[in-house]
Amino acid sequence: MNAGLLGIGHYTPTNVVTNKDLEKIVDTSDEWIRTRTGIEERRIADDNINTSDMAFYAAQDALESANMKAEDLDMILVATVTPDTPFPSVACMLQERLGARNVAAMDLSAACSGFMYGMITAKQFIETNVHRNILVVGVEKLSKITDWEDRNTCVLFGDGAGAAIVGPVSEGKGILSFELGSDGSGGKDLYQDKETDYLFMNGREVFKFAVRQMPESSVKVVEKAGYQKEDVDYLIPHQANIRIMEAARERLGIAEEKMATSVKRYGNTSSASIPMALSEAVKSGKINDNDLLVLVGFGGGLTWGAIALRWGR
Repeated sequence: MNAGLLGIGHYTPTNVVTNKDLEKIVDTSDEWIRTRTGIEERRIADDNINTSDMAFYAAQDALESANMKAEDLDMILVATVTPDTPFPSVACMLQERLGARNVAAMDLSAACSGFMYGMITAKQFIETNVHRNILVVGVEKLSKITDWEDRNTCVLFGDGAGAAIVGPVSEGKGILSFELGSDGSGGKDLYQDKETDYLFMNGREVFKFAVRQMPESSVKVVEKAGYQKEDVDYLIPHQANIRIMEAARERLGIAEEKMATSVKRYGNTSSASIPMALSEAVKSGKINDNDLLVLVGFGGGLTWGAIALRWGR
């Protein structure tokens, strides 16, 4: 039994904050942000919108895409580093709000790689015949841990949610290969400060790590799946920085139009970025049945993850 995606969905807050808006509160410029990151705007959730709310909206979208009801779910996994509260988990809040049966529900913490970790965790339960339909959500309200006076970080991040229903698919479809990893020695370069609660990032060191790890992981999962770089139809990288994303695209040797680039509109939404980008690509018709996709990301920990996926049921 292969595990694949039966449905995909996403949610973005309505409040748009542009680079021009940020020029008014910190010493930065639209040109500086665009040329170094590729970001033009980001979505910021209102104070009355919690992480669990965004997860709920994205989950509803994914269930509709899969033509399923919440009662069909066997498990809920939520990847986030910005939960409403340490406990109960966002996953438990989501189980109650969706009206799912009393299924297993838990949160995962792997920062921007979280959705990849969630997907592969779901894969194990499905391919061992323990569960059949698993909801995996990547969701972040990074605005609540962003220092809006720090021009090095506040220009980068946004809020949002992406969700997928992972379940059994036909032979040759679904998750063909994966890679997960971590390097805790890099934790000092990207973390949430325990005194201020704000996100801290050593941009130079994280950039050096990412431009090496993302391309390397992308190529590895393609080879593990038994394919060549030329066989890849579409790349869904973590939407952190256009220069990092371009490094992965160039390593795979695929055309610009075959890479998701939602970073310009949403910024870095951490664990939500890959499912959001995938959902947009599917809904806009850029991904077709039987396409070979590469999903790849990196994040705080430091962590990384990549998946080679054959689209379709």
